[in-house]
Amino acid sequence: MEKQRVLLAEDDFDFGSILKQYLEIHNFDVSWAQDGKEALTLFNAETLAERPFDICVFDVMMPKMDGFALAEAIVSKSPELPFIFLTAKKMKDDRIKGLKLGADDYIVKPFEADILVLRLQNILKRSQRGSAIIRNTIDNYAIGKYTFYPQNHQLRINDTVQKLTDKEAQLISYFFEHKNQLVNRDDLLNGVWGSDDFFSGRSMDVFISRLRKYFKEDPQISIESTRGVGLTFITP
Repeated sequence: MEKQRVLLAEDDFDFGSILKQYLEIHNFDVSWAQDGKEALTLFNAETLAERPFDICVFDVMMPKMDGFALAEAIVSKSPELPFIFLTAKKMKDDRIKGLKLGADDYIVKPFEADILVLRLQNILKRSQRGSAIIRNTIDNYAIGKYTFYPQNHQLRINDTVQKLTDKEAQLISYFFEHKNQLVNRDDLLNGVWGSDDFFSGRSMDVFISRLRKYFKEDPQISIESTRGVGLTFITP
């Protein structure tokens, strides 16, 4: 079985060394960088060599380039790549910032290495399942004035192209399949995130806000919330 590749960015040598060894014991291929700039260099080198990473794990507080700046740089190039933040902080603002960047999870230190392994495995399973769903869809379809290209992760209107993350593409696909229907919030979370826990719920709220902005050029498209029940993707 081919090992799944992890880009780990952690500036604490002892902690990073332990995580790397533990992940490798669990059949991951780990590239470890000790600051954000080194991690970005590794990412660029592997991308050029056509050996892409499957998932990233970023410490938030690092020298030269912090985890947020690193994630932003990588998302701009590979929006489909899932990533997790590690942090010693419990600040609400940091969590929200991570969610807005599209983080798939957020783990507060200290934590057991087993937790990280399980989170990585779960995220990769969801990502692969979502990618398979997208691969099985048609090349493109019309949503009001927009054209959605699920396999290319693009949403187009006129000459404007919005590049989508993998999660955004999965969410649009799910909404389109259930358009003009009231979708239960937990069903939506389990269908796209694979979990209806608190973090997934907050993450979904951030992604819903993004989609509302993406579709704002067509007044006939909206995402309506029914408090305590779910959401409806309204489209012509």
